[in-house]
Amino acid sequence: MSTETALPAPPETPPPAPAPAGGGGRIALTLLGIVAAAGLAGSLLLWQRLSSIQEQLARQTADSGAQAIEARTMAREAQDLARETSARLAVTEARVGEVALQRGQLEELMQSLSRTRDENLVVDVEAGLRLAQQQSQLTGSLQPLVAALKSAGQRIDRAAQPRLAPLQRAISHDLERLERAAVTDTAGLLGRLDELVRQVDELPLLNAVAQAPAMRRKAAAAQTPPAPGAADVPRWQAALRNAWDAVADEARGLVRVSRIDQPDAVLLAPDQAFFLRENLKLKLLNARLAVLARRMDSARADLASASGALAKYFDPASRRTQSAADALQQLQVHMKTAEMPQLDDTFAALATAAAGR
Repeated sequence: MSTETALPAPPETPPPAPAPAGGGGRIALTLLGIVAAAGLAGSLLLWQRLSSIQEQLARQTADSGAQAIEARTMAREAQDLARETSARLAVTEARVGEVALQRGQLEELMQSLSRTRDENLVVDVEAGLRLAQQQSQLTGSLQPLVAALKSAGQRIDRAAQPRLAPLQRAISHDLERLERAAVTDTAGLLGRLDELVRQVDELPLLNAVAQAPAMRRKAAAAQTPPAPGAADVPRWQAALRNAWDAVADEARGLVRVSRIDQPDAVLLAPDQAFFLRENLKLKLLNARLAVLARRMDSARADLASASGALAKYFDPASRRTQSAADALQQLQVHMKTAEMPQLDDTFAALATAAAGR
């Protein structure tokens, strides 16, 4: 909405004086012509300026259109380049993913190969130690175990795997324990038992002591040098003396007084001597089997039974019997009850290494 402001009325002026009729019209026409000419000239100038502006605007519009077309072309090229770059980036990412996957598979394969080698080493070491333990139990010697532990330690050192370091420490600990341990000399015990078994047939029985005086006299005669005048004695006189000595020995053997501590041994029949010796051999062989089986209590019991039979049925005055009795006593003393050391630490470390922890 527009508002009109009221203006004050102009003051009244006196009417102009009448101009001359001819001169005023001419001046008015001249002024009118001048004004018309000036307006026409201004219109022409304005038209020219407007035309130049239009031309400039047309040129600018054309330039703007060309720039717009160029911009659209560049934008299209940029879009194509962006799409191509995206495609290349996608292909590159796919290849990078494939390379990463192949690298992971390669690392897993290398770890699997390394783990397989370590597992094979652990299995071989465990098998060797168990075989050495069986050999030690059979032979009663610690040398197979010591050799197996040293060999296992050298193999683990060559492998140079950090995860096998606990196994190396366990092997060193068990090796030190084996070097300090003492076990029964099984080979020596078996040799002594075999010697006793061979000597059983040569041991004199207690019921054969009646022959001992004659045997001792013959041995003494063989060891005593002949007297200086014995060579001058006639042969018949020497034969008569020998016959008299034999008759005297037989006569003294008919009646003999002696103390009998073991009546069963004296009353033993001659045909039972064979079975007595074989029974003693069986006891010694049972003791030998017990030593091989590492059953020292059973072996000592068999040796004690053999010692009792030896003291009961065989001549205690014989040197062979005394030697056999001493050997049996020494065997009982040398049989220690110490068990074969167990490789608990090493086998526990092997189980841990095999589990992969």
